[in-house]
Order: sequence, then structure tokens, then C-alpha cells
Amino acid sequence: MISDTAAALVLFSGGQDSATCLAYALDRYDRVETIGFFYGQRHAVELDCREPLRAAIARERPWRGELGADHLLDIAGALTALGETAMTSAIQITTTEAGLPNTFVPGRNLLFLTYAAALAYRRGLGVLVGGMCETDYSGYPDCRRSTMAAMQAALALGLDRPITIDTPLMDRDKAATWRLAEALGGRELVEIVRVASHSCYKGERDVLHDWGYGCGDCPACALRASGWFRYVAPGNMDE
Repeated sequence: MISDTAAALVLFSGGQDSATCLAYALDRYDRVETIGFFYGQRHAVELDCREPLRAAIARERPWRGELGADHLLDIAGALTALGETAMTSAIQITTTEAGLPNTFVPGRNLLFLTYAAALAYRRGLGVLVGGMCETDYSGYPDCRRSTMAAMQAALALGLDRPITIDTPLMDRDKAATWRLAEALGGRELVEIVRVASHSCYKGERDVLHDWGYGCGDCPACALRASGWFRYVAPGNMDE
């Protein structure tokens, strides 16, 4: 099957970034599918958010693209066997000697993209859309533009077929990501992302804050909250 450059596979976790990427892909590509991963993450509640969030975004407006199948892969055994992190175990979130938060799962995005590319190959999808960025992030090396460029080249060589990795959030901080959601679907889409998506590393959805559900303390909540308050600051939102 020949890869279609008008057809995209979105790496869709159920979080703010991937939700915005799904809306972006539906606005930009003719055919869109989604892929998610269970990798033993302690915030596996994000997987429960995926289908309602997918459906809500698809209903939000008449998109250019048609939303197709969702795919959920269980790769927990492989990743947890490689060692313990605060993303996959209930341990305190700290900073490692390398200067990275111990929520960093080495090679996670590289594995995600490899699996996604294999699925895209089978389904004739020529574009992978992911929410990686190197602005508001925790310093993960597998989120960098240079990493994405290298992966795109490696995957195209390994599959012997052109494939594009589209990262619409690469240069956007979290405030700009909220603004992108508004540009794509108005305040209605922003509200869908705020309430229906999940970012908190601890998996907490008991309290709805201004910026969404979460513990309010972990790095993911801190980034999301900071971006929200910069987004809603006077002069940053249209009246």
C-alpha cells in the first residue's frame, strides 16, 4: 500500500497536547486515525479519557478530515522491563543526576514513533502527527526537533517509503498550545480540551482546576497551569 500524504496517524495519549494535535490533523488532513499506548504509566486514566475526547473533538465542528480508526497498543512489558521511572512507578518525582526529571522514560517517543510508523505503513498513512515540543517541556531529549528530524530520516530509510513527522507544537509553549486550540475550534474546543483531556502524572481527576483536572503539583500540572494562566491573562484572549 502506498503512503498517502493527505492521511495522518496522530499519536493520541488523551492529554492536552495530543488533543490539540488531533484537532490540527482533522483541520489539515483528509483522513485521520489515532494511536495510543499503554506502557505501564501510573496515569493510565489518560487512556480512559481517549475515546470520549476523540468523539467530542470529532463532533466539535465540520472538519476537513474524516476521523477513522483508533488503535491502542500494549507495550507495558517492554518499557517496564527497562527500569523504573516516576512515570511508571509510584515513586516521588525528583530530578536525576542528568538534570532530567525522573518521569523521563528513556526512548519512549522513539518507540512510540517506531510502532506508529509500522502501523502507518500497513494502513497507507503518510504522516505521523505528534505533540513533541522543545519550548514548555521537561527537557526530554526525545522531544527535540533534531531528534524528530533524525527519526523521520531513519523511519523513511527503514520502511523504504517516505514518511513525515509533523510536530505542530514544536515551537509553541503551553499558552500558545491553548491559543492554537482556540484558533482551530474556538472556545468550545478549548473547553473540551480543558475538561476532557488528562495531563497529570499522578493520574488524579478528583479536582477540576481552572486549567483542567490534576493534582496541581506534578511537572505536567505545573506546565499546563502556567500555560493556561498566561493564555487567559488580560489582553491574550479575544473578547
